[in-house]
Amino acid sequence: MTSQHPASNGPAAAICRRPGCGQPLPAAGRGRTRQFCSDDCARRYHNDARLPAPGIQPGNAGDDPLDSLDALTRQAAVLIKTAREHAASLDPARVRAQIAEAEAARRRAEAAAVTADARAAEAEAETQALTEALTAARDTAGAAETAARQSAGAAQATQDELARLRRDSATQITAIQAKASQEITAARQDAARHARERDDALTAARETTRSAETEITRARQAEADARAETGRVRDDAARERDALQAHHQAQIDAGRALTDAERARAERAEAQLDTERADRRHLTSQLTPPAALTGNGQATTGTRTRSATSQP
Repeated sequence: MTSQHPASNGPAAAICRRPGCGQPLPAAGRGRTRQFCSDDCARRYHNDARLPAPGIQPGNAGDDPLDSLDALTRQAAVLIKTAREHAASLDPARVRAQIAEAEAARRRAEAAAVTADARAAEAEAETQALTEALTAARDTAGAAETAARQSAGAAQATQDELARLRRDSATQITAIQAKASQEITAARQDAARHARERDDALTAARETTRSAETEITRARQAEADARAETGRVRDDAARERDALQAHHQAQIDAGRALTDAERARAERAEAQLDTERADRRHLTSQLTPPAALTGNGQATTGTRTRSATSQP
């Protein structure tokens, strides 16, 4: 590889150091003397001087910190070799500065590799913690789902019990109504019988009017008693029906309260699961330092390139 140097006659005669460019250097300002006409020429010059390490793919160099360190070391060695090849045509002080800068770049690469190892260990610990948190979240979600299924089963059992109680209540009310109807019919039949007996007594012997009136009075009393008994039976049936309805309503309210409590528990479990998912996403977002490390390695190479561009 050949290179061109700035002429020693003055800034006006200086040309770009990249082979094949031939463009004059811009006017020198403060700081170091420019060796390239543009940053693009500087990057192309250093990229041409960089040789790929054997057995290492550039795209996979950032997968392992040791491979990255080896690649950076090889690149540093190539830069040192290139600097030594140009030592005969360059100023010795400048060559020594380039060698020192290459050595500093190699040391920075070694430090970056050590930092990458530490970050990889930290990322592995965070991954382990995230795995444990995810396992705990899955266990909590399973428990919440089991509790929800149990709550649904309890609610279904409560509904079945309520339906059975309703059927039993309807059966009991029907039986009570039938019994009351039978008693009313019997009372009416007794009243009719008593009336016939009264008529028969009046027709058979008017002299037995007193006894017949007594029998009529007894029949009327029996009818009044039957009616009173019928009213009492109706009142008892109404009270029993109201008591059953109140009992059933209490069971329904208890079932609803249990269902609401289980639903609230399920909602709290879902909210906790959402929180743990958010924490997992937050932890996952923090697992990107290896990718950032690759970018830092490239940024270190670019820094070394810019330093070499602006060297005296």
